[in-house]
Amino acid sequence: MKNILILVVLLCTTSTTYSQQNKLKLITYNIWNGYDWGKDEDRRARMNNWINDQNPSIVALQELCQYSSKKLKEDAGTWGHEYSVLLKTTGYSVGLTSKFPIEVVEKIMEGMHHGALHCRTNGIDVFVIHFSPSSYVKRRAEVAIILEKLEKVRKENDKYVVLGDFNSQSPFDADLYDPNGAFLTRVREANKDKPLKGNLFNGNLDYAIMSSQLAFPLIDVCQQFTRGMAERGSFPGQVLGEVNNETKEELISRSQRIDYIMASPEMANGCISAKVCNGEENYYLSDHYPVVAEFDY
Repeated sequence: MKNILILVVLLCTTSTTYSQQNKLKLITYNIWNGYDWGKDEDRRARMNNWINDQNPSIVALQELCQYSSKKLKEDAGTWGHEYSVLLKTTGYSVGLTSKFPIEVVEKIMEGMHHGALHCRTNGIDVFVIHFSPSSYVKRRAEVAIILEKLEKVRKENDKYVVLGDFNSQSPFDADLYDPNGAFLTRVREANKDKPLKGNLFNGNLDYAIMSSQLAFPLIDVCQQFTRGMAERGSFPGQVLGEVNNETKEELISRSQRIDYIMASPEMANGCISAKVCNGEENYYLSDHYPVVAEFDY
């Protein structure tokens, strides 16, 4: 009887270990001006603790302002990642950290507003992006650059993801934006003098950036596991309430989804969960909320 119990324990342990090894967890997070350009060490520590609690396999970060490769490596170490890559040390940078070795395929700067990273880790081609926040024309040009590079990638690898801050709305969410609501009213007011280069196309939200990726096709994994803007909204975070003198209700009324994990069909087939972590534990870590997806890999 004792031997049988030992065997059962061993089988359960082996099964659990195998299951954990075959789970791949991705996070993308815009960290808001590099924690106030390096001055907010408390928020940095709290953010690092949150990421560590998630036990991620791969983390993509945006707005790594005032960052060095050494500083990113320090952050990565707090959540157990030995490998990290920083795009640049000036302006609004992006970065990637991973449990697995990272091969830098390309640091994409030409034609990009903030730049993008193309890396390969654990057999996956990963594009970390942060598109222009102020011009749909620029974003259309940026996504065309990324899709052209993806066209070459998919001829050799069927596992790839594009993730980050797209500053773009999805056609999947079009019916969630009230045409006369707080969000669109605010955007129209801010763009009334920018008819050709602002954030509105023909007086409305521009869905071309995300639509072109869906047509590639890339799969919006979070869309498959969420319903409504209450679950999908990734911006603005509650931390902006004090900055903009807005109430919690006012911030929620203008929620939008602009942060995504877009996966290849092969990768998406193995996606077992995806969500925007816009609950209270992330209210004051950044002005964006993170997107997390888990894959049976």
